[in-house]
Amino acid sequence: MAELSVEFAPDWVSPPGESIIDISEERGWSQSELAQRLGYTEKHVSQLINGKVALSVDAASRLERVVGGTVAFWLSREANYQNHKARLEAAEKHSSWVSWLDELPVKDLMNSGFIQKQRLLEKNKPGVVESCLRFFGVASPDEWRSYYAGMQVAFRKSKAEQCDVGAISSWLRLGEQYAERIEVPKYNKARFEKALDEIRTFTCQPPEEFEPKMRKLLSGAGVTFILVPAIPRAHVSGVARWLGPTRPLIQLSLYGKTNDKFWFTFFHEAAHILLHSGTREEKKSIFLDDPNSSHSDSSEEHEANAWAGNWLIPSELSGLLASLNTKAGVEAFAKEIGIHPGIVVGRLQHDGFIQPSWMNDLKEKFEFAKNPN
Repeated sequence: MAELSVEFAPDWVSPPGESIIDISEERGWSQSELAQRLGYTEKHVSQLINGKVALSVDAASRLERVVGGTVAFWLSREANYQNHKARLEAAEKHSSWVSWLDELPVKDLMNSGFIQKQRLLEKNKPGVVESCLRFFGVASPDEWRSYYAGMQVAFRKSKAEQCDVGAISSWLRLGEQYAERIEVPKYNKARFEKALDEIRTFTCQPPEEFEPKMRKLLSGAGVTFILVPAIPRAHVSGVARWLGPTRPLIQLSLYGKTNDKFWFTFFHEAAHILLHSGTREEKKSIFLDDPNSSHSDSSEEHEANAWAGNWLIPSELSGLLASLNTKAGVEAFAKEIGIHPGIVVGRLQHDGFIQPSWMNDLKEKFEFAKNPN
């Protein structure tokens, strides 16, 4: 049976000085004599033996000549010592930071696959802290709070419940990590508008058919489109933001969407990219949206809502909506304007023309592959 390769990670550290003193004692040398032979002061040799100063290339060369071994051996010994020392010091810090985990949706991050699944026992928590630091790309919880507290001023919220910075930042970071895997050209507004025209014709298709075509069209226009698992505490189902001055991102949550909400949310985010990114300051905004939100004081949200509604159902035809009180009428109207009847039902419910419980069987619930990005 092949021997398993396991990283050696002891809970103790041994400085190179231990090897130096062992060899010296075997030869009967006092520390004073060793210092003379090396050409160092006794104080420096004492510090070297006790790991108080790093073993330099010069020291390694002198040790090679005085006690044996090679320069490479002594430098490797020093590197291993510093590595294990740093690991133990980091583990101690991680242990002192475990309360940070209470601010994060750790189980959701584990379910997403970006953090290894494990039981949140006390002995495991320092390791989970390290995984979360790596996930966010920060050195400590203080840097996380500084960065994401600063980012919070850029949040443009559609609902008051969107105040859990840990959940929101986790969902946004998931999107960033997916986006890092995707290469797109520089954003082109004309191509984006043309792509949106074609994407509107996809609303009657199933996800497995329209999703790859939709992604290709948006990528060609320089727009990154990703589907990310939902994090309930974030109360966000869609976001529009810019990852750079020429790279817009539309990010939607993955599960639990009926087709009317999916398409409205998508075109709502597209509206933010088109309407609210003319200046450098606007591109710093992060529009957090939830189609279940009934009210928002944001003028940008109202503009995006109106744009998305009119893109799906042209404003010149909206006067006909009040007369659509039968399924047959809805289906005929939807066919006439080239969209799925479920979208028309969602609009009728939103505008108060029918009850929220009516005609829901005309909607479809979308389920996407877990990791379609």
